[in-house]
Amino acid sequence: MKATSTNLLTVLKGPKQFVIPIYQRTYSWQLSQCKQLLYDILRAGNNKSVSGHFVGSVVYFQESIYNTTDVPQLLIIDGQQRVTTVSLIVLALSEFLKNNEIEIETNASKLKNYYLLNADEDNELRYKLLLTRKDKETYLSLLNDLPLPEKYSQRVFENYQFFRENINRENVNALYNGIMKLFAVDVTLEKGKDNPQLIFESMNSTGLDLSQADLIRNYILMGQEIQTQTRLYEKYWYPMEQNYGNDYVAFFDRFMRDYLSTKTGVIPNINLVYNAFKSYANGLLIEDIVADITEYASYYANMVLLKEKDPDLLKAFKNLKELRVDVSYPFLLAVYNDYSKQVIDKRGFLAVLQLVENYVFRRAICGIATNSLNKTFLTLYKSVNKLDYLGSLSATMQLFNGYKRFPNDSEFIREIKVKDLYNFRSKTYFLSRVENYRRKEWVPISEYTIEHILPQNENLKLEWQQMLGENWKEIQNTWLHTLGNLTLTGYNSELSDRPFQKKKTIEGGFNQSPLNLNNYLRTVEEWNEIHIQERAGQLAEIATNVWKYPNLSEEVLTRYVEQERRVANEYTISDYEYLSGEMLIVFHELRKRILELDGSVKEEFKKLYIAYKTSTNFVDIVPQKSRLRLSLNMPFSELIDPENICKDVTDLGRWGNGDVELGVASIEEVSKVMGFIQQALDYQEQ
Repeated sequence: MKATSTNLLTVLKGPKQFVIPIYQRTYSWQLSQCKQLLYDILRAGNNKSVSGHFVGSVVYFQESIYNTTDVPQLLIIDGQQRVTTVSLIVLALSEFLKNNEIEIETNASKLKNYYLLNADEDNELRYKLLLTRKDKETYLSLLNDLPLPEKYSQRVFENYQFFRENINRENVNALYNGIMKLFAVDVTLEKGKDNPQLIFESMNSTGLDLSQADLIRNYILMGQEIQTQTRLYEKYWYPMEQNYGNDYVAFFDRFMRDYLSTKTGVIPNINLVYNAFKSYANGLLIEDIVADITEYASYYANMVLLKEKDPDLLKAFKNLKELRVDVSYPFLLAVYNDYSKQVIDKRGFLAVLQLVENYVFRRAICGIATNSLNKTFLTLYKSVNKLDYLGSLSATMQLFNGYKRFPNDSEFIREIKVKDLYNFRSKTYFLSRVENYRRKEWVPISEYTIEHILPQNENLKLEWQQMLGENWKEIQNTWLHTLGNLTLTGYNSELSDRPFQKKKTIEGGFNQSPLNLNNYLRTVEEWNEIHIQERAGQLAEIATNVWKYPNLSEEVLTRYVEQERRVANEYTISDYEYLSGEMLIVFHELRKRILELDGSVKEEFKKLYIAYKTSTNFVDIVPQKSRLRLSLNMPFSELIDPENICKDVTDLGRWGNGDVELGVASIEEVSKVMGFIQQALDYQEQ
């Protein structure tokens, strides 16, 4: 690497061409940044005591810094925004001088030939700066005084116009003097000696300018030959960016996190996706990686951005999006890949999507904590038997218990009848699915509003009080926002808090409503606690059919349990040399206490240790001659251990999972270690 502090125009001067690599972002400076640069240039140009203005670094890459071809092509790694903006200022200044006679130390021809053109060259080598895609076409049109292309770069054109409009006879000398005072750090990298990616990372270490996806794209393409860069970008990355459109910046980092979760079984921090990607990609062929990313990105766009062309799948994806089931996407990416590779057919894929929707919705209605759902879905794909795709998945989910459980019909019905659905975030989705149950002609719920049959008004009209009875206030407080008292109408303002009979019989009232949700209301003449509960029961039964429970028979479940047990328990207690005598007694007590922590805890006998897990291992027991060594799967820094009982074994390499180690040598010590084991379980359930 060769780095020098120099005048920026000196960097541009001489026969050379700066090329913006095809994978770099397009020119993006806003007018506010252009105004600030112009102010700084004029300030430096007007003040003789100001020796210069620093604009940052220009980092570029060439075959060899000792290679002296006529016009070396230099790939800009960092500084394209500054170089492009200064080139626009120089172009605007040259145009002003061409059209105005004024005394100044330069002229239009010199400015162009020194800093914008390689005057003796032809074709594209004639230009000192080559931008990418529509930026390039727009810039060259301005430089050659040609009409703008139909799809011109707004940023390039508007910024150029800004500079033209702000150059005048009063400031032109100051502008030129100020440009001559611009200086930068000129950094030249040499192929085979410098690692441009590492330098690029260090210059963007704050993460303020580039997204994780930008860093990944540059990592994939930066080290390749120009022709390879162009081919990989045009074949894979650019179509991917186009597919995401305006949502690229917002969604692509999230896609890469979910993609890596699918591939590695670990969920990376959204701000550390690039680091996780580098670890994953190490040793893999770049073209294989980018081809795979492109394929999975299309799945993600179809599911999340709703670009799916199949109407049935699109409808299923819309339902999941309304439920905001983002944590399921790593699992669904793997399933979509199986669908794409014809491991499962469309019918099977739809059934899996419905199963996920049912699981998440039932849990939401039953108020089960969602903080562990990401880990549940992360490991769910491991349970899939591709010879019995839906059956194995249904059995696994039906067998979930504890905090992972799939609420059965009795729990679901009980909870949905009393839940405050009016303040439930997915209430519109819920009412839409119930209303359209078994309908061939879909009713667009967005055209209706939610109506409280028993009004919300705390000061109920006398007719309502008489109908409900003397405990009307308690009935209103209990059932107001629940399933039995909510419906849909297009006449909300007309119905208001009128008496029930009026709500039924006025024009547009319940008796005339075409909605299935209002069927029950047409059959009763009064509205009270009994009818609210009866209607809630009817709608709850419909809900159990909309969001079905797997409901596999005990015989089928037993078969899956036995299969799982055979796989998980290839080894038994008798396979562990040191599990005998006193150590066996200690193990049985510890084992009993661990399994009692939560109904979802599973025990697996491995070759060298016994694992206890929910969605993943939280404690592993390694039998030793004089103690049981415990590995807790949590960061040592997160552990609460005031007596310093535990040991930090981060990166030491031990059988078992986790960074925390402690031992148990007697029955008396079991109670003491259970608090640490509980911490590990709580950490995994976060």
